[in-house]
Amino acid sequence: MIFQRLIWCALAVAVLVGSVQTGVQHWQATPIILAAESYESQKAAPAAHDHDAAHAHGDAADGAPWQPEDGAERSFWSWISNMLHAFSMALLVLAAMGVCLWRGAKMRSLPLALLGSAAGWLSFHFLPSLGLPAEIPGMDAARLGTRQGWWVLAAASAVLACTSLAGLRSALRWPAAAAWLALPFVVGAPQAAGDPFAGFGAEAQAALRALDARFIWATTWISLSFWASTGVACGLAFERWLRPALASAFGPARTASALEVNP
Repeated sequence: MIFQRLIWCALAVAVLVGSVQTGVQHWQATPIILAAESYESQKAAPAAHDHDAAHAHGDAADGAPWQPEDGAERSFWSWISNMLHAFSMALLVLAAMGVCLWRGAKMRSLPLALLGSAAGWLSFHFLPSLGLPAEIPGMDAARLGTRQGWWVLAAASAVLACTSLAGLRSALRWPAAAAWLALPFVVGAPQAAGDPFAGFGAEAQAALRALDARFIWATTWISLSFWASTGVACGLAFERWLRPALASAFGPARTASALEVNP
């Protein structure tokens, strides 16, 4: 019963937040991405390419995987992916709220959800983006697997820092959280070996650098809007559908203090 409510709440949040996210992306990020893509054809091929390598590249291009067409099709699949992302993050926030309620948290649902969303923003966007900021099409970067590994390390470190602050009761929680936050930067984020815009002409490089700076700010606002809307939607859904069921399941002795602040 509770699991079904959790899934339905997360789905409702996903539809709402995914739709908001798609609109914000279309407004903030899509024009920058399309502008950057218009320069990709101007990028010079690496000097090491010979006739055989170019021929192999052409064969690979012929077998390129399917991708949606620009316009309505691309927007539709962006909306679907945004809803799937919102669903997974809503499950995480709602589950964390349930754990807090089980432990006797006295916060109202909305502030608790916003606090959980703030931890999500720190863990899944802010800290990783300090080492690996968003990249526009055409930029050179370090190997994908290396970047993914560092991103996972940064996100896990931020989650552990938040867990230390929330779970530990001694004064050690502050140095523990600081150590977790510093760990990814002690390891060091992987970076491109040279100029990320190498291969472009001077005019294209200047335009792409300006687009890159705009894109970093755009993705920051997009992420903030995503987590803020997730927090609001999760707080309302949790209060309406999940909190009464969890209170009944946990029993009055455990949840009396948690419910005393709610009407």
